[in-house]
Amino acid sequence: MGEGSPPRSARMSGPRRALARTPPLWWSLLYFFCLLCGYYVLRPVRDAMGASADAATVFPHAWIEFARGHGRELKDFALQVLFTCTFVAMLALQPVYGALVARFPRRALLPLVYGVFIVCLFGFHWAFHAQVPGRGMVFFVWTAIFNLFAVTVFWSYMADVFDDRQARRVYGYIGAGGTAGAVLGPMLTQWLVQPLGVANLLLVSAGFLSVCVLCVVRLRPWAMARERAYGLASGEGAMGGSVWAGLRLVWQRPALRAMAITLFFSVGAATLLYNQQSAIAREFYPSAEAATRYFARIDSAVNLLAILTQLLLTRWLLNRHGVAPALLMPGLILMLGFAALMASPLPMMVAVVQVAQRASEFALSKPARETLYTRMDRPSRYKGKAVIDTAVFRGTDLAFVWVHKAVALLGTQAVFAAGALAAAGMTAGAWSIVRAQRGLPGAAGPVPSVTEPNPRGAA
Repeated sequence: MGEGSPPRSARMSGPRRALARTPPLWWSLLYFFCLLCGYYVLRPVRDAMGASADAATVFPHAWIEFARGHGRELKDFALQVLFTCTFVAMLALQPVYGALVARFPRRALLPLVYGVFIVCLFGFHWAFHAQVPGRGMVFFVWTAIFNLFAVTVFWSYMADVFDDRQARRVYGYIGAGGTAGAVLGPMLTQWLVQPLGVANLLLVSAGFLSVCVLCVVRLRPWAMARERAYGLASGEGAMGGSVWAGLRLVWQRPALRAMAITLFFSVGAATLLYNQQSAIAREFYPSAEAATRYFARIDSAVNLLAILTQLLLTRWLLNRHGVAPALLMPGLILMLGFAALMASPLPMMVAVVQVAQRASEFALSKPARETLYTRMDRPSRYKGKAVIDTAVFRGTDLAFVWVHKAVALLGTQAVFAAGALAAAGMTAGAWSIVRAQRGLPGAAGPVPSVTEPNPRGAA
């Protein structure tokens, strides 16, 4: 059935009608669900590697001996070393990703990216079975890279499939599908780690990524239909350009630059909050069991609030009021949260602010930013976006880990005051995105059918 005329769907409620009218939504939901479920199957394995007391599990023997030769135990600086290695790897991979985007058409690029990740998982499966020294460090760094690049590629592809108006209607639902995957992934790890073992869990994740490749193929006709309807450059040809083009695009284009600034302050505020939360949890919950329950409650609350917001608020907010409220609200909420924490830095208050920060990022900020990419050209979506979501994200994460270490010497109040300043910078950056997006091409023009792609044209 076409988008404009089905009498049965006309009698449906608003949310059900949106689902019935948009069949690619189901493939996108499955895609994001499997992507985040596959990642969250891996995340507990990564965290266990980072927290391992056995340095030989995490680092190569040569690194351990080098540190001991300088009077240091490498396990005492495990997270700092791992975060630094992650950032260096991100920078090294930027030109590689840029070269892939420039030289491969979309029909080859996306399956190639996920295919490489699947092959890596089989390699790690062997390394874990063989107890290869240093596997923990490589796996920790690789998992962070996988998370950022795989999710970035997903949202870039969504901007190929949906136009601005369609994105405002469906991105909340797609985000909810990803949140559901994020909830199921850790559960699968808990259920399967005993009977299967850690190494075989990696194959479970590889299975989910294989479904992602299927979804990429099935969504291709709608991406092509949208490009034909709007006269856009086809993603079926190689994009060309320099491998460093993403960095230049972020610097030159106001909307991308505003997004990079906003992400810098957003990640900075979140990192300060997370690190201080860990310090407070160590004080109030000294046992591993109590701390685990505390963090588990936070994760459960984040996922519940995020999925409710994505289903009930995000679509309505983006459709009725555009991106401005969704971009501005998280920063304002975080400023109020840090102000409350300066007055009452108790674990329960920290948990409440953490839940509000993460849920508002997942359910409001992220969908709002992603809808704007539907109004940008393909180099911005694939090259500029990748720089923001990987190098800027990880660079900020690394910088604020050390900022927290310095500011924490002045006490808890100083950390929360710095967080409030970062939240204010985040809000100012969000306002700059709102202003910059006014200069982007609008959603005017024909709305392509997203229910009946032309199979002949997809060949």
